[in-house]
Amino acid sequence: MTIVVRTLAERIFDVIRERIVEGKLPVMEPVRQDALAAELGVSKIPLREALARLEHEGLLTSQANRGWFVRPMSTDQAEEIYLLRLAVEPAAAAYACTRAEEADKQAAIAAFERLDAAAKDNLNDVAVRNREFHVALVRPAKRLLTTQLVERLEVLAERYVLRHLEPAGRGDRAHTEHRDLLDAWLAADADRVKELLTQHIASTLDDLRAHFTAELTG
Repeated sequence: MTIVVRTLAERIFDVIRERIVEGKLPVMEPVRQDALAAELGVSKIPLREALARLEHEGLLTSQANRGWFVRPMSTDQAEEIYLLRLAVEPAAAAYACTRAEEADKQAAIAAFERLDAAAKDNLNDVAVRNREFHVALVRPAKRLLTTQLVERLEVLAERYVLRHLEPAGRGDRAHTEHRDLLDAWLAADADRVKELLTQHIASTLDDLRAHFTAELTG
């Protein structure tokens, strides 16, 4: 019974996370638990478990006697997420590329292809596929804590990924950067992987800084 509830909560987590990433849940209003439970056909127990996990992941925040709210996007949160990614991810991927076996390489190629397909046909799926690709570059190192940290940061970054890709041309640039990164990773060129991934994350952060500055002054 516990396994069933946990599996259901996981599915609810994915549904609500997707709505948060796509901006379908309002930021300044409490999450309507009754309506969500009715819509999804679930009880409040797995729903609250999913909401609590979303709070733990940093996508929701709770207020006493008021429930859960979607955590607003902000330049401060973007700074924290992307600076942490810069501190961890390039070195982790560089190390992992030297440990990758053939199955790991095929998984990374498949993750890139899914990301590429989503960028052409389903922009709302891009954030998830982007996360899967970046995690695939880290996982072969078999460093569990590092992989979990990268994955959590990628979950938090998903909304910012979509925001970053809004201007025309950003998708093409991201494709080229990911392609070059994958090629270096498959070649086990650790120094090049670290350099390219650092540039990729840093340039995204620069774009987000400019975006939030424009919002404040526009």
